[in-house]
Formats: sequence, C-alpha cells, structure tokens
Amino acid sequence: MGDTMAEIVQRISFEGGLGETLAARLHVPSGTVRAYALFAHCFTCTKDILAAKKIADELAKRGIALMRFDFSGLGQSGGDFAETSFTSNVGDILAAADYLRQNYEAPAVLIGHSLGGAATLAAAGDIPEARAVATIGAPSEADHVIHNFAAHLDEIEHSGEAEVSLAGRPFTIRKDFVEDLRAQSVTERVATMKKPLMVLHSPIDDTVSIDNARDIFTAAKHPKSFVSLDNADHLLSRAEDIAYAAEMIAAWASRYIAQAEDERQEPETTDVHISETQEGKFQNYVRAGRHLLLADEPKNVGGLDSGPSPYDFVSIALGACTSMTLRMYADFKKLPVKKIAVDVDHAKVHASDCAECGDMEGGKGGKIDRFERIISITGDIDEATREKMLSIADRCPVHKTLEHSAAVVTRLKS
Repeated sequence: MGDTMAEIVQRISFEGGLGETLAARLHVPSGTVRAYALFAHCFTCTKDILAAKKIADELAKRGIALMRFDFSGLGQSGGDFAETSFTSNVGDILAAADYLRQNYEAPAVLIGHSLGGAATLAAAGDIPEARAVATIGAPSEADHVIHNFAAHLDEIEHSGEAEVSLAGRPFTIRKDFVEDLRAQSVTERVATMKKPLMVLHSPIDDTVSIDNARDIFTAAKHPKSFVSLDNADHLLSRAEDIAYAAEMIAAWASRYIAQAEDERQEPETTDVHISETQEGKFQNYVRAGRHLLLADEPKNVGGLDSGPSPYDFVSIALGACTSMTLRMYADFKKLPVKKIAVDVDHAKVHASDCAECGDMEGGKGGKIDRFERIISITGDIDEATREKMLSIADRCPVHKTLEHSAAVVTRLKS
C-alpha cells in the first residue's frame, strides 16, 4: 500500500452496551478497504487521543479502516460515567464491533490502549471475525486501575461512592465499579482468546508497569509478539513514540489481513450508499461495495472541494464505461491498441445551440445536459479502425442510459 492513499473521516454514532448513544469516528482509506479495525481508548480518556488518530492514519495507508469511539459516559458519548463498569466497557466494544458488522464489515483488527486494552482482550474471544489483537500499555488485570483512586477506597466502601480527580477532571466512582473490576480475570481470557497478539509496552511506564506486559504475554498462546516502546510514557505523549507504535501495529496487522483476504468472499451486493460526513456543507461519504470515496462541491459554491461533484461522477461513469467498452472491442478484434484515454466535459446548454444533440429538444427551448467525449487511442491502427472505434464508443451502456433516459424510483426508508 502506498503512503499517498487519501483518508476519509466520517462521524457516526451507535447504541452502546448500556443502551446509550456512543460517538465515534470512522477513518477509511479512499479506495478499496481491505479490512476494518476497532480502537478502544484508555481509562477516562476519549476517542480523540492523538495515539488513536495516528494509528488510524497508518492503517489507512495500508487500506485498513479504523473506528475509534468514546465509551459510555466519556467524551461525546451519552450516559453517566458513574453508571459504567469494566463489564460495560466490554459491552461497548462488542456493540461497536456489531455496528461495523451490520453496516460495513466486522473488525479484523482490535486495538486497545491501557484499560481499553484490557477490555479489548476480554472482548476479543466474542468477536469471531477478529484476526489480530494489539494492546498498548495494557494492565494484565482490570483492577489495576484501582490504584488511581486508592486513597478514596474507604470512602467508596462505606458511602457507596466517591468523587475523585482523574487526569485533572472529577469522576464519580461507585462501589459496584470497584467490585466489577475485582471480579474480572483478563489473563484467563487471554489464555483462551486463540488470536494472534501484539503487546506494546514501555519499560519505563510508571502508570502500568512492564510486569503487566509480561503477564499478558505469558498467558497468551502463539503467535504472539512483544514490542518495547523504549523511553515512551504511558500516554505516548511524544509524537515519535506514537508514530513508532502506529507503524509497528499497522505493519504487523497487515500480515493477518493478507491471510484474511485470501479467505474473503465477495460482497453479496455492490449497491451504492451515500451519507453526509457532517464535515462542511456538502461533503458526502460514498460506499460502493468495498470501495470508499468522497463526493463534494467546489469551494465557490460552498463546498470543501474534497471530492468530485455529483455531475463529475456522471462524467466519470461515462468516461470509464467508454474506455472499458473500447478495450473490450479492441481485445476481441485483437487490435494493437496500447492505451485508451477519455476526457469528458459537461455543460448545461440551450437545446437550440446544440448541433450534435440530435432530436433532443429539452422542453420549450430549455437547457439540456451536453457531455462531450474526447477519445485518445494509442496504437498502430489505421484511420478506418479509429473511426470504427469511435462509433463503438456509442455502444457504451452508460452512454445509452444517458441518451435514452432511465426510471428513477424514490421512497422513504421506514
């Protein structure tokens, strides 16, 4: 995969494990999506941490889409943090995976940071489509995070809850939350996960010690890999540490994605789906089978100019269909045609001014759409053959659709 593959970021939402609406961002490469990945953030963090965005960028370069989301009660997601637990975090991950499964494709790669890594390990066995799991600075047991509010444990025990300060923000921690953490056994889940695992951890992590990485690695079955994030802190605050972790995960995951691609079945449908990205005024996300694109309008009409306009897509369809039709003809006739190129210009013109438009009147002297194709054919063929190919261009199915019109049926989705 080249490093120049464009990336689309789409705002989405879905129902989490507690029934709350969770906010998410889906990063998709512009082109064919090889697979989907899911990222779970650290304790009291959000989907917008820099590490999540950088990992999404690196995966997109390799054709892998990634969804990052806010757990219930955090970031832009609904719900009350005080009502959440480690179990609900696992439920949110499973709900996120199900959203991808129902709307795109189940995640083949699972990535979790810190407590999000422990939750990812706990959830992985219940996501059968997952082919690879990676953790960054993850604790080997969920109750490790209790040390963040250990000074309040007595108050939580006797009063049922306490307000604590975590990362400079107030959070309510309840007794049920603590008891749920203590009831989990992450290493037991790791031992039965039966999925390739990459453990990334810094030897100087003073939030989650390197011993946790050892315990996770020991519990896991092969294949498993360990990557030392030398000199990195727990949150990967330095850009170079994030870049290194992202590159390692992306390169490692690609191995298992390639294996999955060999077993992948073609999609049952290639229907086109278009939805607003909520970025700019006109930008839309376009999915045709496994292919992802952007549609937009030029800046001079209020768009971001981030993708072809709707009429550009019509011109693209006509030009591509023309080129393919001519290639089929050239190959069938065994013509020495090396390359075919088509330029398409579109304009609204008055029907009375269009000499090439045949009997199209465009209503009462109104305007009609005029598409002009300029075809270039490279190869050792004579003029008569070129003229024949010019007439063959009119047999292009999209040409016929545009020329003879089509029925468009519209209905509201229930």
